[in-house]
Formats: sequence, C-alpha cells, structure tokens
Amino acid sequence: MELFNTNLNIQALINPLGFEYGDDCFGPKVEQRTLDAIRKSLKNPHCNGPEVVYSIAMDVGKKIHKPVLEELHLLFGVVTYAAGKLGDEPVRSQGHIHSKSVYAKGWSTPEVYEIWQGKAIIYMQETAKDNPGRCFAVHAGPGDVVIVPPFWAHATISADPFVPLTFGAWCDREYGFDYDEVRAHKGLAWFPVYKGDELTWEPNKSYTPSVLIEKSPASYESLGITPEKSIYKIFEDNPGIFEFVPKPHLIEQYWTNFIP
Repeated sequence: MELFNTNLNIQALINPLGFEYGDDCFGPKVEQRTLDAIRKSLKNPHCNGPEVVYSIAMDVGKKIHKPVLEELHLLFGVVTYAAGKLGDEPVRSQGHIHSKSVYAKGWSTPEVYEIWQGKAIIYMQETAKDNPGRCFAVHAGPGDVVIVPPFWAHATISADPFVPLTFGAWCDREYGFDYDEVRAHKGLAWFPVYKGDELTWEPNKSYTPSVLIEKSPASYESLGITPEKSIYKIFEDNPGIFEFVPKPHLIEQYWTNFIP
C-alpha cells in the first residue's frame, strides 16, 4: 500500500496508540481519549470497545516553523484511532463545537482535516440545537481534505474497523471544545451504526427530523488548498494560506451556505 506523503516526519504508533516525532519535528506527550470519556456521545453508552479509543497530539510540526506557527496563531494537530468497533458503532470521536475564540473576534473557528491513513467520515451538522440544520457525512481517504466550518457540531468517524484511522488538522492555537449542547441531546443528530459489515445511519430522536447528505469532499482550491500537496506542505510553501483558520471572519462570505 502506497503511503500518503504528509511532508512531516511523524509516525503513528499502534501499541500503545501515539506518535513518534522525527529529529526535525516537535510534539507533545499524547493525550489518550478513553471509551469511558466518550460514552455520553454514543448511541449505546454501555457498549464494549477499545479501552483507549484514540490518541491526540495538539501542536506538532517542524521545529523551524514553530515561531511562525505561534505568530500566525496556527496549530497543527494529529490524531490516531484504535482499530475495532464500539459495540455496533464505529470507532469515533465525541461530537463537539469549537469554542469561540477571542483572537477570532468571537467566532467559533474552523478546522481543516487531512486523512493520512484508513477511511474516515467527517460528520457535521449546522447546529447542536433541537433543529440540527443541514447534516453531512463526508467520506474521505488518504490525501483527502475536509473543512468543518465555524460553529458547526462535528465528529470524526473511522469507516474501516480493520485499519486504524490517522489524520492531521489545522486548528486555531486557542482551540477549545464545547460539548454541552451535544451531550444535552445525547450525541449528534445521526448515529453511525453497523448492520453486519455495512455502516448505516440512525437518527437521534433527541433532535427534530433531518436529512443526512452523504458525499465526497468538496474542492477547496479557491482557498489555495490543492490536491497535489499535503496541507502541511501548502503551509510550508505559503504560511498565510491558512490565516482563515484562526481568523474565519476574513472570509465571512465563504461560510454562507457552505457545503463541505
């Protein structure tokens, strides 16, 4: 299997879950998200599954870029998931909304995902209120980029129980997660559920009825994100490309009627 070139000397580890940083890279000690920590966002909170569901390292990159990352208020994070299932659900993150950022003039900030290994579904909905608005399940594989816009509730799902999912993402350096409304609805508006080997979707009855749109990733070339380069390489060649992540108000019109 040909590996996607991330342009970062960072390798995902399986046992235990985590990351190994090359000599030219920096990164923190990983944070482990356990099954007990995410149960409230699952369809079946009492399910069995991997004890450590995923491992996350926020603020990684090449050492030579650390000053410019701090200056631009950008942060690159990497996440790797365990293989397997959570009962009859796929391995996944808990749903959340990005907290409003002072640096972003009170906006919730977007996130730019890039899949490195495995198969992903980036699920997102316009709001975590009773009416979730438009709901999307974006299917992505290695090299695919998916953007989650400001204020949207979302979760990342592993769509292959046999291959651990690994991805990177550009985030605001002041990142924070708001779980309250999602947890108040006992999860997001749609639950991914396995029926045998097929991954299907079941509505969460805590929300008003909605339609789920399944699709492949949109093109983001108008933002300077081109498919032939990794999102870290794009930053390396032109650091200002991702200024919209910590400052989403700079492209306010872009988010109107956004389709991921």
